[in-house]
Amino acid sequence: MSRPVSRLMVTMTAFCAGLALCLGVIAFVGGRGVGTGSLQAAPIGGPFHLIDQNGQPFSDQDLRGRSFLVFFGFTHCPDVCPTTLFDISEIMRHLGKDADRTAALFITVDPERDTPEALKDYMSSFDPHVRALTGDQDTLAAVAKAYRVYYRKVPLEDGDYTMDHTAIVYLMDKQGRFVSPFNMRRTAQAAAADLRAHL
Repeated sequence: MSRPVSRLMVTMTAFCAGLALCLGVIAFVGGRGVGTGSLQAAPIGGPFHLIDQNGQPFSDQDLRGRSFLVFFGFTHCPDVCPTTLFDISEIMRHLGKDADRTAALFITVDPERDTPEALKDYMSSFDPHVRALTGDQDTLAAVAKAYRVYYRKVPLEDGDYTMDHTAIVYLMDKQGRFVSPFNMRRTAQAAAADLRAHL
C-alpha cells in the first residue's frame, strides 16, 4: 500500500472514530436513560495536576472562578489541532479584555514528544490565553478518562506515528463542571459571544 493511501486511511479512521466519539459524548452527556430515562450521565472532567508549557505545575484549582475551554490534541497533528487552536485564539481575540476572565487548555495526548519545551515553541503561534499542558503517561491517561477522551498511537509505515484522538472542545463552568461541547462550527464572533455569556 502506498504511503499517501496509508496516510489517507489513517486520517479517515481518525475522523470516523472522532465523529463516533463526539456523537457518543453528546448522547452520553444528555443523560438519556433507557425506558424511564432514570439513568444519569457520569460527570465529565474533574481534578487534575499537570505541567504547563513553562514547566510549571498547573491544576484545576488554578481555574476556579473562571469558565474555560478544554481541547485534547498533540503538536504533530497535521490539521485538526492547529486549526482548532487557531479558532480558539480567534475567539479569545474577539473577547478582548474579557479574555482575561476565561482560559483555554490544550492537553496533549502525546507526552512522548510533547515536552514542556516542545509545547512552548508550538504555542507561540497561538493566543497566550491558551495554555498547553502535559504530564506523564499515567497522569494524562487519567485526565483523558475523566473527560471521556479516546486516544491511541497509530504507527505509520515510515516508522513514525500519529495519534487518533477525540476532537471535542469542552466548555467548563466556573466550578470546573462540564457544561456542553463547545460549538466551533460558527464565526469566532458568535462563539465569543456564547463564551462571554458564561463568564
